[in-house]
Amino acid sequence: MTNRIAMVTGASRGIGRACALELAKAGAKVALAARQVDKLEEVAGEIRAMGGTAFVVPMDLSSHESIKEAFALVAKDFGTVNILVNNAAVTRDGLALRMKVTDWDSVIQTNLSGTFFCIQQVMSPMLKERWGRIVNVSSVVGESGNAGQANYVASKAGVIGLTKALAQELASRTITVNAVAPGFIETDMTAVLKDEVKATVLNTIPLKRFGRAEDVATAVRFLCSEEAGYITGHVLDVNGGMYMR
Repeated sequence: MTNRIAMVTGASRGIGRACALELAKAGAKVALAARQVDKLEEVAGEIRAMGGTAFVVPMDLSSHESIKEAFALVAKDFGTVNILVNNAAVTRDGLALRMKVTDWDSVIQTNLSGTFFCIQQVMSPMLKERWGRIVNVSSVVGESGNAGQANYVASKAGVIGLTKALAQELASRTITVNAVAPGFIETDMTAVLKDEVKATVLNTIPLKRFGRAEDVATAVRFLCSEEAGYITGHVLDVNGGMYMR
């Protein structure tokens, strides 16, 4: 992965941060994208401290213009993106009967449309180079469903469908498109859940532990590697066995 340029969305914390650090360890130069630039600078500092190269760029996935501007800035000041990790996502949970239009739209726009528009920005350079790695972060609930998360589940199931469609479109140019589907991972997003909810979830996990962001990051690193060149259109479950297809 030496001299490859990777871009990770939602890199300011959690899974995105872990993916950025893992790719940097593997030798990639990493562009970090998110809304919280101060948090991105902290991650960039960690990468530089280990001898890596990092570039910080603000990006709001709910805005097509913000996405275009971010990728243009990376291309101009950092280099052509060879590896894209679409990780950024939001939740706006609630029962479908009472779900607000704004809650539906914001989740679909960020998680699904944002992922697609990011991929659009790297397609032409990857096609010209005839090489690329795209990894989309979905979720176990995109496969299994989950009550109270109709918008989030729809967005993450959509990411899986998008992954498979684009894998077929881009394969002839040696560009792979895969997804990882994390289960219950210990992040800021899950930290707010009540202890009794966590206990209930833990009982559904055969490995009897919650996942770590690093568990997902190592899977992402593999799918971005040369060794994964014959894998495309695949959904890699990182869920401790809580959902088996």
